[in-house]
Amino acid sequence: MYKPAAFAEDRPDVLARAMADIQLAALVTPSADGLVITHVPMVVRHLADQIVLETHVARANPHWRAEPVGPSAAIFQGPQSYVSPSWYPSKQEHGKVVPTWAYIAVHAHGTMETCQDDDWLQQHLNALTDANERDRDAPWQVSDAPDRFIGSLSRGIVGLRLVIDRLEGSWKINQHKSDADQIGTEAGLRSAGPDGAALAAALAQSRD
Repeated sequence: MYKPAAFAEDRPDVLARAMADIQLAALVTPSADGLVITHVPMVVRHLADQIVLETHVARANPHWRAEPVGPSAAIFQGPQSYVSPSWYPSKQEHGKVVPTWAYIAVHAHGTMETCQDDDWLQQHLNALTDANERDRDAPWQVSDAPDRFIGSLSRGIVGLRLVIDRLEGSWKINQHKSDADQIGTEAGLRSAGPDGAALAAALAQSRD
């Protein structure tokens, strides 16, 4: 990951929280036949001092059969937005400004493992579902569906675990700009939809 010092985010707790919030990742595994890439939702597990990512793929997906020739990586793309130079007060001062792109991204590197244990898959599916249903007025649970139905569907998936050995993140949100241009960026991002609002909040937090 290219991450200039101004944008680098290496705190494990911050990166883990971002992965849990983003959830969807591109899982990339190098194989003898080339890169295998699948977009999957991830569950973040904290096991002692180890962070592990859990997911699952359809049994028909060749990803779980890939024989890795090196570490895998999960790429989490968080909020992202175009940044207009018209948001900067410095545009009026000297005009030496250009557009850029603001984003939050996390890369998790590690060893991919497959898991076909029924209990593990059940716990994984419960965790993934509960995380996304917990704020609903009437949360749906896996147990709401018939056991035989869930059992039949579960036989069609395979669990994957990414045991992380390296985490890195980039919070490219214009925190290297002057205070005035940061304030202008924050105001502009707040009008740029949900992703822009999330980036504006991150920029405001970095300035506190």
